[in-house]
Amino acid sequence: MPDPFIDLHTHSSVSDGTEPPAALVRAAAAAGLDGVALTDHDTTSGWSDAIDAVRGLPLTLVPGLELSTRVGYRSVHVLGYLVDPDDPGLVAETGRIRDGRLARARRMVDRIGQDHPITWDDVLAQARPGATIGRPHIADALVARGLESDRSAAFRGILHPASGYYEPHEAPSPLRGVELIRGAGGVPVIAHPAASSRGIVIDEPALRELVDAGLGGLEVDHRENLAHGKRTLLEWADRYGLFVTGSSDYHGTGKPNRLGEHRTARRSFDAIVTQATGADPVVGPGSRLS
Repeated sequence: MPDPFIDLHTHSSVSDGTEPPAALVRAAAAAGLDGVALTDHDTTSGWSDAIDAVRGLPLTLVPGLELSTRVGYRSVHVLGYLVDPDDPGLVAETGRIRDGRLARARRMVDRIGQDHPITWDDVLAQARPGATIGRPHIADALVARGLESDRSAAFRGILHPASGYYEPHEAPSPLRGVELIRGAGGVPVIAHPAASSRGIVIDEPALRELVDAGLGGLEVDHRENLAHGKRTLLEWADRYGLFVTGSSDYHGTGKPNRLGEHRTARRSFDAIVTQATGADPVVGPGSRLS
């Protein structure tokens, strides 16, 4: 029997995706996935709707989140699978991150608005109430105003770090992120570590620290990871006993990424489930991952 079809990185409209959590889960089932992870940025608030939806589908849901961390000006995202969503440390830190994102987005919009016809209300109109607002919502507002053709163009143009409008947001270190996820009973994985726009986001000494703190794996098969970077990641995974994952980083119509365009092997899925103590996968009727 072939390996199940597992995608461990997707976003809903609770953060910067375009589909509500339940619709995303239904789309995953329609795409033929056997397992999907919901990993919204710095929030678990989409879990409940996704869990309700998967109970009627032949699909296994891996509840998670994508935690924002930073090394200087470099953003490092840490996927956290099967965390306890009520863990006090994680709840407090993600709240601080979301508040920082909101304030940073407001400042960026104020600066952009000095040169282009866009307002904060334009940005709010692009976000679901309670969503983690960030640059993708500003991009959508720019598109709605006719200032950019699509999200990708906005990130290449007005929202590019060289534009003068960009500023980084406050976030913990990757080491603190790994500690928070493990402290919440979850399994941490570095997201797209060899993304083309940044190169490999951490060096090997930093990786060793993360491994000592409980890092579980590396997201290797991702459309933004460059081939030479993926080779290094595979060498590191072998050297330090990490599992590897493959994922779409699906955002609905917000990005060209398609559900299931990269997959995670069953052995990596099993490693996550075995290591996690914060939550369990939610198994729909008839799922191959039961």
